Amino acid sequence: MSNPYKTCLLIDDNYIDNFVTRKVLEASNFAETIVVRQSPVEAIDSLRLGTVKPDVIFLDIRMPTMSGFEFLKEYDLLDINKKDIKIFMLSSSLDPVDMKQSASNKYITQFIHKPLTTKALEELIA
Repeated sequence: MSNPYKTCLLIDDNYIDNFVTRKVLEASNFAETIVVRQSPVEAIDSLRLGTVKPDVIFLDIRMPTMSGFEFLKEYDLLDINKKDIKIFMLSSSLDPVDMKQSASNKYITQFIHKPLTTKALEELIA
């Protein structure tokens, strides 16, 4: 795989999950640049200010200051071009309500169970 995306934004409050996901993304050459935000609030600010312009976002659901779904409500209000940004919900949640809510959200491309694997990445760009 060779850099199908220019910039990948990883939003997850868990340092270990970010470390593992980043390593898988780097090993797969998934994106030229990988930006990590441990706070969805910081991620919204980065998007609003234009300091991060991702092609793809990996978003966790369960985070303390703002959930992934609350992030998506704030994301909806941003005045940025969203049509070329793919958002993948990356979560360890097995809650059917989370999966249904992800499936019905207009911004979510796909729900992916943690941990992210090379095989899952290959399927995303196939």
